[in-house]
Amino acid sequence: MPQEIYIASIDQGTTSTRFLIYDKSARVIGSHQIEFTQFYPEAGWVEHDPMEILESVRLCITKALDKTTADGHNVDSGLKAIGLTNQRETTVVWSKSTGCPLYNAIVWMDARTSSICRKLEKELPGGRTHFVESCGLPLSTYFSAVKLLWLMENNVEVKDAIEKGDALFGTVDTWLIWNLTGGVNGGLHVTDVSNASRTMLMNLKTLDWDKTTLETLGIPAKILPKIISNAEVIGKISEGWPVFDVPIAGCLGDQHAAMVGQTCLKGEAKSTYGTGAFIMLNTGTERFKSNHGLLSTIAFKLGPKAQTNYALEGSIAIAGAAVQWLRDSLGIISTAREIETLASKVDSTGGVYFVPAFNGLFAPWWRDDARGVCIGITRFTSKSHIARAVLESMCFQVKDVLDSMHKDAGEKGEVKNEKGEFLLRVDGGATVNNLLMQIQADLLGSPVLRPADIETTALGAAYAAGIAVGVWKEEELFSSGHKLNTATTFSPKLSEEKRKKKVDSWCKAVERTFGLADLES
Repeated sequence: MPQEIYIASIDQGTTSTRFLIYDKSARVIGSHQIEFTQFYPEAGWVEHDPMEILESVRLCITKALDKTTADGHNVDSGLKAIGLTNQRETTVVWSKSTGCPLYNAIVWMDARTSSICRKLEKELPGGRTHFVESCGLPLSTYFSAVKLLWLMENNVEVKDAIEKGDALFGTVDTWLIWNLTGGVNGGLHVTDVSNASRTMLMNLKTLDWDKTTLETLGIPAKILPKIISNAEVIGKISEGWPVFDVPIAGCLGDQHAAMVGQTCLKGEAKSTYGTGAFIMLNTGTERFKSNHGLLSTIAFKLGPKAQTNYALEGSIAIAGAAVQWLRDSLGIISTAREIETLASKVDSTGGVYFVPAFNGLFAPWWRDDARGVCIGITRFTSKSHIARAVLESMCFQVKDVLDSMHKDAGEKGEVKNEKGEFLLRVDGGATVNNLLMQIQADLLGSPVLRPADIETTALGAAYAAGIAVGVWKEEELFSSGHKLNTATTFSPKLSEEKRKKKVDSWCKAVERTFGLADLES
């Protein structure tokens, strides 16, 4: 009897960690998920404990292996490789000698660096777009470089460790791989092209750290990890972990992993709905420069010698996080799933528009002076209207990004179906909400496709690892028809006139958010 073959995936997100085990048909045979603590030390600040993240990975691996073993799978002997995907931009600096973090991880949505961004905008000749030519990214609190600058300027331990040559910098993938492959005992200090592309420090053309950018910002190259592709054998997991001597063979930032999981070819786009929402359009081997507020970034590079696929991306800071806010801060719902039932009790928002600019607005607006608003409230307004307005806010933001994407890519940059429709592939936990998906199709005026497996981020990391060790071939995965035969299609039902009126009202609401960051508390 032939030995069973398995590939596993570590999916380290903004609010939780998961470990999933797949068989050769890419079917999940076991998984475990753990939520970890979010820290909010000050308004606009968001942090994670890197050690808690590390422990969540250990526990998820243990529990998932226990489940699959109990179900009769011999994963220990059949596990060929592990892929890793992670929340991007989140910044960690730790001691090379002790392995201890020198500060909490500063999370991607953290806005404490706004003063650093404003200062650099004034000092640099190119202002906010000074580094766009090299890295594709504008100056923003979103990206890792300014988070690292904040640590270098404000944390004595970080400054001292850098001076002594004892500091290591990385995004969460780097922190995990270093620990998984030995830590202080020879751990590998690496990152992949997708995560590196989100630091503001990598040159999109050379796929290496940009020396001019490092010199301009005063960031020492010695603290940075080596940049590798998304699909190659990186190193083996060391003893002391629930699995060891298994190669880590894939690594991608979460949104890039979702593109691979959705097998997005050139001209195809996906939108992932999680804590935020992230829309990416594969532009193939051509790097598109956006004139409409989007980012040029890496899509994926599935092997050291593989072609680099680029993408246009629009990032939305607050999507599912707004639902969490309704649950945890306002108590309007008890669980995230309840929002669909509550919002379905009304057939419109009753003129209420909600813009979740909690820490500013990302693409395509890029306004860190924006703050959240809820307008159009009357005595008629109920919890249901507010719940529906929250769902609509997610979809309006995705539409804003896609409208910019259509303008940047043009007819030649997009693939349409035989009816001339642009299909948006969706994934992420929030897409189980049928009402949300229908609202999205209505506001876009084009179909939305939800795959049978909505957790494509973890799947993409598994695909990358499987490609690296020969379990799967890239050509076969990307020519499999994208599993559209098992996808659920949501088609628009809203009239064009109604859609236009709603979009105009949304734009008025967005404009109301500008310049509110300095309101007195």
